[in-house]
Amino acid sequence: VQLQASGGGSVQPGGSLRLSCETSGSIFSTKRMGWFRQAPGKQREMVALMPTGSSVNYADSVKGRFTISRDGLKNTIYLQMNNLKPEDTAVYYCNAVFVGAFRGEYWGQGTLVTVSS
Repeated sequence: VQLQASGGGSVQPGGSLRLSCETSGSIFSTKRMGWFRQAPGKQREMVALMPTGSSVNYADSVKGRFTISRDGLKNTIYLQMNNLKPEDTAVYYCNAVFVGAFRGEYWGQGTLVTVSS
């Protein structure tokens, strides 16, 4: 299974970006999909998780500003990021845990988001 992330870029504080992550496998074969990020010099952290059949979880730092969603027909998940702050600057990674024939945890290649004035 491959995950292809896109949508990163440079924005000013207060701006918005939408990240996309397309999977080569059906997202209906996952038990969880989500987004993580890693800022320079810091450990990778969870941003938003979408477990199958359960509520979405967000990091406290992004609640009310970021929204995770998915499109089953496109096998794609999204991360809409609004009111971006400089501390949101990081490489963002999509993540998926598949069940069944392709059971395992997979990561996208990462997409850089830079928030700066």
